Amino acid sequence: MILDGRKISAQVREELRAEVATLLSQGKRAPHLAVVIVGHNPASETYVASKLRACEQVGINATKCALPETVTEDQLLEVVRQLNADDDIDGFIVQLPLPAHIDEAKVLSTIDYHKDVDGLHPYNVGLTALGQPSLISATPRGIRELLSRYQIATEGKHVVVVGRSNIVGKPMAMLLMQKPYLELPKMSAASLGNATVTLCHSKTHDLKQICLTADIIIVAVGQPQMLTADMVRQGAVVIDVGINRVADDTAPKGYRLVGDVDFDKVAPKCSYITPVPGGVGPMTIASLLQNTMQAYMNRQ
Repeated sequence: MILDGRKISAQVREELRAEVATLLSQGKRAPHLAVVIVGHNPASETYVASKLRACEQVGINATKCALPETVTEDQLLEVVRQLNADDDIDGFIVQLPLPAHIDEAKVLSTIDYHKDVDGLHPYNVGLTALGQPSLISATPRGIRELLSRYQIATEGKHVVVVGRSNIVGKPMAMLLMQKPYLELPKMSAASLGNATVTLCHSKTHDLKQICLTADIIIVAVGQPQMLTADMVRQGAVVIDVGINRVADDTAPKGYRLVGDVDFDKVAPKCSYITPVPGGVGPMTIASLLQNTMQAYMNRQ
């Protein structure tokens, strides 16, 4: 079965739209998200446009802060501090990647963790690691939401996470191994934590054999179609986080998008699988909106 991120994202957005409408009917203001983007990375500009459009759809106020590629680290940090101090801003993100002359870690750690709706501040990462309520990294939160809405339990399951990035791999592993602390309304008694997690990466030996033992495989490495059919056991659940441009002269734009999974060959073996595009991507944006609402409610 296809795990339809577009469908579930639409459900989440509709729920948020209703929440915002209720706030407005009570005479309260709408939540407010700011997005900082540096330079003109085409992929980043596309992502930012999608996030701003999603905010508009649910009634969340959104502000775009576009800075030139030549902005200095100190100038960017000053923008971050201004957003930290702005009482009208409930949450904000600094779109990654940043130009090479700017220290990403320094920028992320300067964000007020109460407003860190990407869930990348060290404090929020630490809370996630401890199994305490926090603003969770948006993509892992989106994956968890997808599993919840499709009633896919992780309790007692072996989950293999391929990729150890700070944005997906590490927080995903931490989230799934925890005792659940956040009630998810679409999940019944089946639990979305308590998994046995194996975290794999570029130095892992016998990756194929490890993946063949998995009930659930989550792949986030940025390598087109690296997870092949011979690495997946019958009935497994596969979550593909990758989105890669592959040259294709027959496509209108000269390329097509593929994931980190060889979808056509892996899908027949799976009980559930996410497509690319239309799987995890829409859920990441939905989770960003959920985090913005959470940050807003935390401030009230």
